[in-house]
Amino acid sequence: MKTPYKNIYNVLKLNRFIVLVVVIGAVLTCIVSVLLVMKLHKETVNNAFVVNTDGSIIPLKLVSQQENLEVEALAHLDLFHTYFYHIDASNYERHLEKALWLGNSSVDALYRQKKADGVYNRLLQYSLVQKVISVESKIDIQNEPYRFETKTIFEINRGSIVDTYELTTTGNLIHVDRNFPNNTHGLLITNFFENKLKRIENEN
Repeated sequence: MKTPYKNIYNVLKLNRFIVLVVVIGAVLTCIVSVLLVMKLHKETVNNAFVVNTDGSIIPLKLVSQQENLEVEALAHLDLFHTYFYHIDASNYERHLEKALWLGNSSVDALYRQKKADGVYNRLLQYSLVQKVISVESKIDIQNEPYRFETKTIFEINRGSIVDTYELTTTGNLIHVDRNFPNNTHGLLITNFFENKLKRIENEN
C-alpha cells in the first residue's frame, strides 16, 4: 500500500547525515580558527611596534631574550658606572640621582658612605673633575642573579695635575620591571662593592 509520506527511515538517515556534516564542519572551523589565532599570537609576540615622531607605527623585530640579555646587561653596567663615577661640581647631583635608579640599597649605602666621608664636598671645594675613560665588564648570564665584574678607568683633574685610576667593582644583576626613563633595561644592581682601586702611572 502506497503512502504519500516518505519512509521514516529515509528521513532519519537524511537528518543524521545533515547533523554529521554540520558537526564535522563546526569542528574543522574551530581547528582552523585555533591555528589562525596561534599563528597571529606568534607573529604578535615576535614583533613590537613604536610610534614615530610623525605618528606612524614602526614594526621592530624582536630577537630572543637570551641574545639581548648580555647586550642589555653590559649597557646597564656601562650606564651605571658612567653616572656614578663621571662627576664634577656641576653634574654630580643629577648623575648620582640617575645612578641610584639602577641599583638597590647596596648602591645607596655606598653613596651615603662616600657622602659621609666628604667625597662630594671635596669635589665642590676643589672644583675637581672626575672623568670616566672606559668601562669594561664581564658577566655570567647563565643563572640569575647574574654575577659581574667591572673595571672602570677614570681621571681626576685637579687643575695642573691629572691622576688616572683603575677601579674594580663587583655585584649581581637581577630583573625588575622596566621604568622609562629611569631604568630602561629592566635590570637592578645588587650586592655592589668596590673591590680594588689602583693608580695608573701616566706615560708622558
